[in-house]
Amino acid sequence: MIDTHAHLYSEQFSADCDDVIRKALESGVEYFVIPATDSETYEPMMKLCGAYPKICFPAIGLHPTSVGDNYADELKFVEKQLETNQFTAVGEIGIDCYWSLDNIVRQREAFEIQLKLAEHYHLPVIIHARESFREIFNILDRVHTDGLKGVFHSFTGTKEDYLKIKEYKTFKTGIGGVVTFKNSNLSQVVEMIPLTDIVLETDAPYLTPHPYRGKRNESAYIPIIARKIAEIKKLSIDEVDRITSENAKTLFNLPEPYSIR
Repeated sequence: MIDTHAHLYSEQFSADCDDVIRKALESGVEYFVIPATDSETYEPMMKLCGAYPKICFPAIGLHPTSVGDNYADELKFVEKQLETNQFTAVGEIGIDCYWSLDNIVRQREAFEIQLKLAEHYHLPVIIHARESFREIFNILDRVHTDGLKGVFHSFTGTKEDYLKIKEYKTFKTGIGGVVTFKNSNLSQVVEMIPLTDIVLETDAPYLTPHPYRGKRNESAYIPIIARKIAEIKKLSIDEVDRITSENAKTLFNLPEPYSIR
């Protein structure tokens, strides 16, 4: 299985990151996409991916909640790194209308600039869309081309949101721990999403799936998410693993073979 979104460089993993990765490998997770959120997270992200170059793949971007007064400098940093290093994606980028409505104009600008960078460097985007689907769709309706692809990270939208995403034809939905929450309606939406449009993710250390909700999330919990999707779709977990892994491999241009063992 592939965890397409994990912040394993986070301070919450500083004491036991190696053990966290080992447990994930033992649970069947073989690859990890590791997105930065700003220049401060860049070094720890690259250090982690440098320590595990065959299984951890870096992405770089300016997260919407990190868009501040210095956002122009942050965007220049992103572009400079894209010019000199190899990345799996541009992300985590997007718009956040939950935490950061006060800087929405800057968020829009930063998002659009990074979409264009991703297209220029032929990389997929990892889109953060918390309570901001309308804002994001407004921008994509203007700038989307067939060359722009990616994933709506931690997808928690409605059926209508998914159908709009489907219109672009180049985006996957990242399904994580929220699908296991008893108070979430995501299961009904996932039921209608073809497995070919889904990739698995944890967003570790956040959004821990049931029954570990409230504790630190880990990539080892990816099988819990896969089992829930298999239950919703009445498929085997092997089928969920195979198709979502192929989706992730294709989207992020991950190498073969999956296993390093």
